Amino acid sequence: MVVISVDPRASHRANEAMRIGLGIVAGENAVTFVLLGPGAHLLDEDTDELIDGDDISRFRANLKALGVPFHVETDAIPSDASWNADAHPVVRINRDEAAGLIRNGRRVLVF
Repeated sequence: MVVISVDPRASHRANEAMRIGLGIVAGENAVTFVLLGPGAHLLDEDTDELIDGDDISRFRANLKALGVPFHVETDAIPSDASWNADAHPVVRINRDEAAGLIRNGRRVLVF
């Protein structure tokens, strides 16, 4: 499980988290991506506003092609209509559901 709560508009750590998770998926391991708080901005349409936006865009496309959804905290989803413009698979979760996913994860990376 990869939990990303760091803001990709302010830190490269969100990009690194996605890169690491993609690497684990490429090794044919199941990975659950959980986006909490500002981490939800990883699905912003305008990647120019994100640190390492070009890489994020590429990693998102690879995860989408593999059918890997993002579990996104519902309260963190921006009201901007262009959010998730690429229609990446998203599972909306509340804070309690996120806590349950994390609690039941075998291995958890938190960024």
